[in-house]
Amino acid sequence: MLTKKDFQDRISQGLRFLDGATGSNLLKAGMPRGCCTEKWVLEHPEPLVMLQRRYAQAGSQIVYAPTFQAQPIALAKEGLDSQTEAINAALVNLSRSAAPGCLIAGDLTTLAAFCDSRDPSNFDLLVENYRRQITGLLEGGADLLAAETLLYPAEAEAILCAAEAEGADCVLYSFTMQSDGCLFSGEEAGPILHDLEEAGAVAVGFNCVAADMMTPYLVSKLRRFVRGNLICKPNAGNPTISPEGLPVYSMGPAEFAALLAQCHRNRATLLGGCCGTDPGYIAAISEIC
Repeated sequence: MLTKKDFQDRISQGLRFLDGATGSNLLKAGMPRGCCTEKWVLEHPEPLVMLQRRYAQAGSQIVYAPTFQAQPIALAKEGLDSQTEAINAALVNLSRSAAPGCLIAGDLTTLAAFCDSRDPSNFDLLVENYRRQITGLLEGGADLLAAETLLYPAEAEAILCAAEAEGADCVLYSFTMQSDGCLFSGEEAGPILHDLEEAGAVAVGFNCVAADMMTPYLVSKLRRFVRGNLICKPNAGNPTISPEGLPVYSMGPAEFAALLAQCHRNRATLLGGCCGTDPGYIAAISEIC
């Protein structure tokens, strides 16, 4: 695992580009809706390997392993909670084989679908779930951790505690939020990101926000609170649903890249895409940023 200094050295050497969406691209490749992504990927590795290989070729320097909901409380629905550590390690190794020249981030996310993350009585449950996942990610050789699509400050705090307990020094944190800079729980995001940065986060910011003309403003607003690395990883606009039942996003690669170039001018440090993006979007970003 990288240290904070290692990560800062990479930034100074030009580390800038994250990857794009995983789930929406796996659905296009045949993954059934509603299945356990982690299980499906291990049973059908080639679509994931091809996708991540294309991200690396497009310019991604950090690729997220497909461990989005590989926590015990989520894997228990498939009877796989006892295999949490092994599943996380295997998925990191799979991503390493697909993109050997990239940094591989172990991906963690909100547990709000499985428990009330805001309830203080559930805090120890959050920490234990994240600790077991992080153990597996480290066993697999993840270079860093990426906590994304977080909803509540308590989730970030639990990941912070779990990462410290497992000796993971290099962690990124990004929340989904509204274009006015507030979390969906109503709290202003800027002070929360500032506190995480003060607590040792190597980068903070947002993902899974619909890219629109307000996105550069959101970057500017958060930059008032964030001194270090700021993550900008929005969706490709707002989706509609195709006749096949798949989401179709409104923004193409060129328009998306132009918007992220403005975000970069507003001092977003780490650029990538979330829902609706693919390697073509990352290629477009890397050409102009």
